[in-house]
Amino acid sequence: MALGEAGVIAQTSTTPTTGEPMITAYITHPDLARHDMGEHHPEAPMRLEAIRARLMRSGTLLQTVQVESGPASDEALERVHDRDYLVDLERRLPRQGIAIVDGDTRLCPDSLRAARLAAGAALKGVDMVCKARADNVFCATRPPGHHAERGRAMGFCFYNNVAVAAAHAIEQHGLERVAILDFDVHQGNGTLDIFRDDPRVLICSSYQEAFYPWRYLDGDWPNVVNTPLAAGDDSAVFRRRVEQEWLPALERHRPQLLLLSSGFDAHRDDPLAEIELCHDDFYWITARALDVAKRHADGRLVSILEGGYHLKSLPVGVEAHLHALLGQPWCESP
Repeated sequence: MALGEAGVIAQTSTTPTTGEPMITAYITHPDLARHDMGEHHPEAPMRLEAIRARLMRSGTLLQTVQVESGPASDEALERVHDRDYLVDLERRLPRQGIAIVDGDTRLCPDSLRAARLAAGAALKGVDMVCKARADNVFCATRPPGHHAERGRAMGFCFYNNVAVAAAHAIEQHGLERVAILDFDVHQGNGTLDIFRDDPRVLICSSYQEAFYPWRYLDGDWPNVVNTPLAAGDDSAVFRRRVEQEWLPALERHRPQLLLLSSGFDAHRDDPLAEIELCHDDFYWITARALDVAKRHADGRLVSILEGGYHLKSLPVGVEAHLHALLGQPWCESP
């Protein structure tokens, strides 16, 4: 048993390959539910509730160190976002009702509070692994972040959580090489906008080709590995492309920290796209990322929730992901 940072008792598990204890932190905050973009919007508060209910029922959540996030500071956000953009977002925040940012991105009075807590969870996750308070971390947060560019909100995203985490690791913990693995079904255009041509940050991104966000899909940057997948591509295609394209790039980069933009919307049941992954694939990609982290980063890995909009498949995908982080085998149960 291990006592977590938030005073929660967590069981430790054992990785089947090394026998070493694995401590996984689960960072979230109840106020994340206060961000609500309106009835029938897919990025809804029920996403986190569905995840929590599944993890409680299976007992997986009780095996993690449960930690509450705090809000990201202006300083942390300004490392990756223009100050004018941040000020403009605050000005657009409504006192009541909903303010439209673009066709699918909206602000309610509590949206930016939730967005700061989401970014703050990513910051806390980096601090925990860099200070050896956890082996790895999952941030159960919303709104997502990987579409937020340096000066533009889009795709349900306001602050780029994974970019905030990467910049914090470099500036505050002195890391020289960070890798971001993004397996969301939509390309993380915001992450590319912020870090393209930055040799300190390797970005590996899989996504459905010729699909939203239709930005940065074409281009050649030495620190970016784009892995477009055709509609209908399945597990075999995804795994082969990761092995051929991501793993060699990661070995060359030798990251001192791995950050995951963990989107579960490439699952075959998700309504927002047409890639045919299964829950086992989320376990598999997490285990591959952990292998790299163990070789090059003393096991340091922080996973941040991005997409996933099918309320039955999303929680199961997260459960598979957490079992990998805990070093446990996983078999889907009803």
